[in-house]
Amino acid sequence: MSPPTGTDDGAAVPDGGTIVYDLAAECTADDVEEGARYRATVNGVVDYGAFVDLSEKVSGLVHRSNLLGNYDVGDDLVVELGEVRPDGDLSFEEVRLTDYEQKHVPHGTAADVTDLDDETGDTVVVEGQVVQIKQTGGPTVFQVRDGTGVVPCAAFEEAGVRAYPDVEMDDVIRVSGRAEERDGGVQVEVDSLTVLDGDEAAAVGDDLDEALAAAAEPTDIDPLVEWPAFEKLWDDLRDVATELRKTVLEGRPIRMRHHADGDGLCASVPLQVALERFIADHYEDGDAPQHLLKRLPSKAPYYEMEDVTRDLNFALEDRTRHGQKLPLVLMLDNGSTEEDTPAYRNLRHYDIPVVVVDHHHPDPEAVEPLIEQHVNPYLHGEDYRITTGMLCVELARMIDPDLTEDLKHVPAVAGLSDRSEAEAMSDYLELAGEKGYDETDLRDIGEALDYATHWLRYSSGEQLISDVLNVDCENRERHGELVDVLAEKAERDVDEQLDAAMSHVEHERLDNGAHLYRIDVENHAHRFTYPAPGKTTGEIHDRKVAETGDPVITIGYGPDFAVLRSDGVRLDIPRMVTELTEEVDGGGVSGGGHLVVGSIKFVSGMRDAVIDALVEKMADAEIDEDLGSSTALPEEV
Repeated sequence: MSPPTGTDDGAAVPDGGTIVYDLAAECTADDVEEGARYRATVNGVVDYGAFVDLSEKVSGLVHRSNLLGNYDVGDDLVVELGEVRPDGDLSFEEVRLTDYEQKHVPHGTAADVTDLDDETGDTVVVEGQVVQIKQTGGPTVFQVRDGTGVVPCAAFEEAGVRAYPDVEMDDVIRVSGRAEERDGGVQVEVDSLTVLDGDEAAAVGDDLDEALAAAAEPTDIDPLVEWPAFEKLWDDLRDVATELRKTVLEGRPIRMRHHADGDGLCASVPLQVALERFIADHYEDGDAPQHLLKRLPSKAPYYEMEDVTRDLNFALEDRTRHGQKLPLVLMLDNGSTEEDTPAYRNLRHYDIPVVVVDHHHPDPEAVEPLIEQHVNPYLHGEDYRITTGMLCVELARMIDPDLTEDLKHVPAVAGLSDRSEAEAMSDYLELAGEKGYDETDLRDIGEALDYATHWLRYSSGEQLISDVLNVDCENRERHGELVDVLAEKAERDVDEQLDAAMSHVEHERLDNGAHLYRIDVENHAHRFTYPAPGKTTGEIHDRKVAETGDPVITIGYGPDFAVLRSDGVRLDIPRMVTELTEEVDGGGVSGGGHLVVGSIKFVSGMRDAVIDALVEKMADAEIDEDLGSSTALPEEV
């Protein structure tokens, strides 16, 4: 006989104890123990005593010599199990207690979610917190989190009818049911479900909080390379890793927004793989990774209203249709500027938390009141040379250190894609070399990522991008062939674009000695093809830098936008944009980016005034020939 479920140590309650057990209707004789005390209901009275029920399947006799009072059918009393006879009959004695604690006994073996694989086919009892309630066309599925993981519990009523309608999100519950294999995981088919309250709920809740804190703690790892500048951000990254792991365990979805360029992909793809593995390790639902994590590219270098409106709409639909919590929004290689704040305010209306990992020049006073966490090298006296991809590779390793070998080349791709001149680049290149990648290979991966992302537009490209970057890729040969094809096509398309555009580039020498090159990319470059205006401007700029060897500024403009690149000139584009907003009346100026690379928007009728004012500011900028350009331009503006 197993001891009653619910005892603190699994031992039978000794005589004189003050615990009385209340059996669930499904309990059998396997759930009772001699010497324990139970709540019973009289189901029949005879001359020699009274028959009592402890559950639908557990009954026995209280002999009249062991009765302390007179009872009718339906009366309740407390009895002690005196004997289990060889033929299975149970005999009880009535006891009277003035003070006792009553505990509910569900049917089954107490089990942790992590152990359910070994319990399939058996009846189990799981205590935990409801993190999702989904009504299907058949059962109601409650996702229940205990201290070890999350398991779907299917409760059947009439088809499509909500079972246990009083159960709400975040309730602490006890579930009894049969553990069955389903879709590559385990599901509990519910026999009974009870919402816990009072001290019992508090005790389970305290255990869950303690287990959650332990499981959310990131893995203790060493950085891939020794870099004092990077170490300043280490604690911030650990805080974000903790928040992301905790978010997953609490059943809150994550919507990952990232800039649609090489660095943004080097940041988001490793983190996506790490989080999907973490979800799979802690959820018995095989579909949980695709339901709890979405990776979404953003063309603009800030969180556009179009993007946030779509995110909000999908989040609210998922809450209504699938019983999900509203998500956490994770911004990567994006999200640090004042231009992001209108979108953040929209999320704030729904209490949707935002976490930002970025390396663009930030406006902390504007964004930090609206976000939960902000990792950015500028906040520690560093700059864009620490790319977001470098940061997120370490973040991914904190979540899943087993990914380390798959990610060693990724920081180098991120650095080359964003033109980082960090002192650690040589170490990252050496690390990539250990995996068989030379610098040419890494640059080709960056070009292939840019090319694929351009044509994917708003699609994340899931497996294709993973194969190009060779993260969680099952076929290294396929990766190499794919990169070769995409990089070759990217180079061909860039050459065709520049063949058409270079003869239309205008040149002048600024008062500070820098070369200024301008091109109308709307009228003198192919539209709606690769490369886009930002990339086209960057390629022209690189050729002019190589051609002159002098400080160079390049402006590529259209009817209502301009993209900017500079080498050897100490610009501050975010500051310039702020000044233009105030100085050009009616210009409708907005924009930003890094200090020496960025983009601006304006109303088309004020284009000449805005660009002329911008050039005047550039002519006053300090020449610093040791200052390179920071990064590739935004794919779209």
